[in-house]
Amino acid sequence: MKRKIKVILVMAMTLDGKIARHSLEEVDWTGSADKKVFVDITKKAGVIIMGSKTFDTIGKVLPRRRNIVMTSNTSRVSNDENLVFSNRTPEEILNELENEGFDSAALIGGSTINGLFAGKKLIDEIYVTVVPKIFGEGLSLFSGALDMELELMDIQKIDSQAILMRYKVN
Repeated sequence: MKRKIKVILVMAMTLDGKIARHSLEEVDWTGSADKKVFVDITKKAGVIIMGSKTFDTIGKVLPRRRNIVMTSNTSRVSNDENLVFSNRTPEEILNELENEGFDSAALIGGSTINGLFAGKKLIDEIYVTVVPKIFGEGLSLFSGALDMELELMDIQKIDSQAILMRYKVN
């Protein structure tokens, strides 16, 4: 059965392809233009999917969006209706969201979760803000070996230093 829900990967990275120096680094290095792009895309989707380290780094539920945190720790629970901890597979999560009427979901990292979705060919579009920084070491956009074919859909300069690239995954 063809999946109806569109999965949009939304990430910022350095010029050398790093999304962070380490797994618990706060994303405070990307700039206000990137944060605006992130908020616009994720609020439009209505739901964000992330790993537990990404959630712990953010440190709070992002408002006006369902926050789904993928974790193997089944003791993590939430009383907030906008926060769901899940040990389900990506396919199960997407099927549930589709059944609830969502037509898109924003995937926001980290590299392990990105790699998990990419490895199962579940990502439809990729929005990447390239920020003029170089870390030299750190976390890549994806973990694990992949072979993805992309089609460039758009490039825009979002402030005096950063660009946003939008790709379709073929």
